[in-house]
Amino acid sequence: MEGKLRLLGMTLDELKALVADFGLPGYSAKQIADWLYKKKVRSIDEMTNISKAKRDLLSEKYEVGCYSPSNKAESADGTKKYLFHVADGQYIESVYIPAKERATLCVSSQVGCKMNCLFCMTGKQGFSANLSANEILNQIQSIPESDSLTNIVFMGMGEPLDNTDEVFKVLDILTSSYGYEWSPKRITVSTIGVFKGLERFLQESQCHLAISIHSPFPEERLSLMPVEKAFPIKDVINLLKRYDFSHQRRVSFEYIIFDQLNDTKRHAEALADLLKDIPCRVNLIKFHAIPNVSLSSSSLESMESFRDWLNEKGIICTIRVSRGEDIFAACGMLSTIEAEKKQDGFDEN
Repeated sequence: MEGKLRLLGMTLDELKALVADFGLPGYSAKQIADWLYKKKVRSIDEMTNISKAKRDLLSEKYEVGCYSPSNKAESADGTKKYLFHVADGQYIESVYIPAKERATLCVSSQVGCKMNCLFCMTGKQGFSANLSANEILNQIQSIPESDSLTNIVFMGMGEPLDNTDEVFKVLDILTSSYGYEWSPKRITVSTIGVFKGLERFLQESQCHLAISIHSPFPEERLSLMPVEKAFPIKDVINLLKRYDFSHQRRVSFEYIIFDQLNDTKRHAEALADLLKDIPCRVNLIKFHAIPNVSLSSSSLESMESFRDWLNEKGIICTIRVSRGEDIFAACGMLSTIEAEKKQDGFDEN
């Protein structure tokens, strides 16, 4: 994936600097942005309102940089998992989730992940690299379902707020008038609570926020999520209390529920107490078994009881429908270790 520099993933300010370097008029930046993000061209040659001579000059150093997935797998429930080849011979995955009124794409922001959560296959893979804005945006723009997407969630491989510069460029392109012009309400960024990145997100973005919590008790959360030591959930909650979530921007809490570990009434009451001053929603998520981890998922009955306990305490709680488990596309199951070896489990495009 080396060679020419890529236009896809450049913000309008970056395109303005680029056209100045090539002696093009300032308005050419907006023209190129239109071709990239509205018309979604794949070749500089298609940018017909730029002179042929200037297109040829641009093409010597740049390419659009929109490339198709390497492979895909499709679940019995209609979920599709796409495999992408990125820099340095590595791979990432993203997941397309169709529903009656929504078409959601779960995108990755890193190759692997540093956070090493006990229940997550991506964490077991370890961290290799941050994705560029091009590699993040390409997941959105290159799939066949791109034009029908209604929502984007940064819940794939990696920790988005550990890669803030590139993720924020993508958020700018998605929501700005020169780009996709999406409402921030269509985008959710999920995080374990990386403090510096979270502060920046809360100050600069109106996109929805999802916080991975998984236990209201610090020691228990630490056993599941080593990052509790660096980013205690109580500090994350105190930061959130300084911001307004009563209008457009929403915050939700992701709670993977484990049998006889974090699914008791005591947990529900402590969680409700922790979140009581924040207008929010809790999403209960089934644990999907992964190799060499002895955790098991709560029963549906236990999940429903936990949901009801939270609702009684005034915390809106729902149980997220599990999708794509049969192709290892469900929450916590993304990993490209095998794909990097043999691309196992994928069907050719």
